[in-house]
Amino acid sequence: MTPSLTREDVLAHRFAAQELHRPAPGAPARELAVAGLGIPDVPAPAAATAAAVRGASPDDGLVLVWGARGAPALHRRTELPWLVGALWPLDDADAAARITTSRTRAAAALGLGAFTAVASAVREVLAGGEPVSKGELSRGVTERVPDALSVDCEPCGARHVSGGLLQQAGLAGGAEVLRGGRAARYRLLPELAVPTAAAGTARLLRRYLGLLGPARPADVAAHLGTRVTAARRAWPGDLLEVTVDGRTAWAPAEDADVLGAAAPPAPLRLLPAGDPWLAARDRDVVLPGRARHRDVWKPVAPPGVVLLRGEVAGTWRAALSGRRLDVSVTPFSSLPAPAWRLAQDEAGLLAAVRGAADVRVLRPS
Repeated sequence: MTPSLTREDVLAHRFAAQELHRPAPGAPARELAVAGLGIPDVPAPAAATAAAVRGASPDDGLVLVWGARGAPALHRRTELPWLVGALWPLDDADAAARITTSRTRAAAALGLGAFTAVASAVREVLAGGEPVSKGELSRGVTERVPDALSVDCEPCGARHVSGGLLQQAGLAGGAEVLRGGRAARYRLLPELAVPTAAAGTARLLRRYLGLLGPARPADVAAHLGTRVTAARRAWPGDLLEVTVDGRTAWAPAEDADVLGAAAPPAPLRLLPAGDPWLAARDRDVVLPGRARHRDVWKPVAPPGVVLLRGEVAGTWRAALSGRRLDVSVTPFSSLPAPAWRLAQDEAGLLAAVRGAADVRVLRPS
């Protein structure tokens, strides 16, 4: 019999899987489960904040790279060789779908050849050993790849390799993203090599379903920036089929005993912009209805979110004023008094991450 779950069951399961309950004080340090899919770190210190709200800190084994869809995220360095193969397109059609997503139609005809050309060029540019700027990397790659892979860029007033394609193929070229100073720089991760074929994609899909499931092939396809046909091709065979409010979805088979049995989410969390919780592609499950989606998933300068018993109940932004951190909370509807007290406690974690000596939570006027 197919297990039947509610949306609330799914949110409770994800809350537990993503370790948002937090361990007891004094518990031994652990690897963050969400690092298995990557912890977004734009804007910084998003990754450190995502770790803090889970009662942890990013460990030394995490490296900032261009991950799924070319988005910068922290991944375990030991897993990068596997991740390169898992993110590599399955075939020409899959590559074309990802390139089309990055608005480079002329390049789509080159399929996998486009990814191979750009990744190989990235490796050549970074082979000198010294970190380079984004502009230097882009110029060097543009000089080495077919013109079909470049676009006319109005802001730059120049023609250069598509930024979306560069970032999607950059990890395969061995690009590590370095923070510090006014702009990011890039250097070579010598242990990585340009793949000849995709490998490990099903394992990556299982990780998505373990942290953001139960979910559907379309959700995983959106995570990779491709079409659902590609996700179905790599779909793992040992999954558990469930229904969520009558809709079919899938989860790892080993989650069978915990689905529907997770403890209720904690009363309140302040999650940073781009937190792994928000990486779920079934956004109507995370936040029913679309009226507030633009408030949460802004393409530029997105806010953090207030998670009230597992529900997105508002947004927040923070600003340093001297040694004090001001956290402005904008609830979608009135919050009860206990929630505001909890928000003040949670804001203390944000202040600690940013090195602030004091913190205050500001309510809407």
